[in-house]
Amino acid sequence: MKKLLSLIVIFLITGFHSQNLKNFSIPKNYKKVTEIKGDLDKDGKDETVLVFDTDKTASDYERAPGKKDYKRIFYVLKNEQGQLKIWKENSILLYSSGMGFYPDDNILNIQIKNNCLVVEQQFSTNSRHSQTSKHTFRFQNGDFYLIGSYDNFADNCEFDFTNEVNFSTGKVIVDKEYSSCDDNTKIPENFHKEFTHKLKTLIKMDDFRIGNHKLKIQGLKEDFVF
Repeated sequence: MKKLLSLIVIFLITGFHSQNLKNFSIPKNYKKVTEIKGDLDKDGKDETVLVFDTDKTASDYERAPGKKDYKRIFYVLKNEQGQLKIWKENSILLYSSGMGFYPDDNILNIQIKNNCLVVEQQFSTNSRHSQTSKHTFRFQNGDFYLIGSYDNFADNCEFDFTNEVNFSTGKVIVDKEYSSCDDNTKIPENFHKEFTHKLKTLIKMDDFRIGNHKLKIQGLKEDFVF
């Protein structure tokens, strides 16, 4: 009897949850960039993540006729009885389609690993510099929270800087490597520091904007920006 009641409760909760989610259909003039599937809430069912170039321009940038810089959006969808429904949507995490110096070489790699959504992006800030970021989000307490951040800023001749933090363990890594293509240039000493910093409250996906958050690096004047 108890098992039967439990099944009824689960069914009612699932049905109520499904009714609250909006049906998904591809917005007009949106262009699909990528699609992945995986289980994000540990219910044994795969969610679908879809990324689109929207029809909204991010800037006046245009490499070639008709090739503009479009804002991007992604949806996390649940499949309820054959109907895709919007579980989460976000339009502030992804860089635009024409971001950087060589947009055609930009990288967008979205994966679902260990029930977490991992978003990796890379672009060139100029002919020598590349910027790589990777952010990991986990669904818990009814929402998606940032639990990991990786940022790398590199010059193809002079430096390679990495900031990495695991917000679950609090482990922070700051790494600065220097080099030179000129044999006569004095190269600064490399720097590596690891320490622990626990956030009082994890950051929700909807509240996260790349580069707008920071924490103090122990023993240094500069901040750790993520």
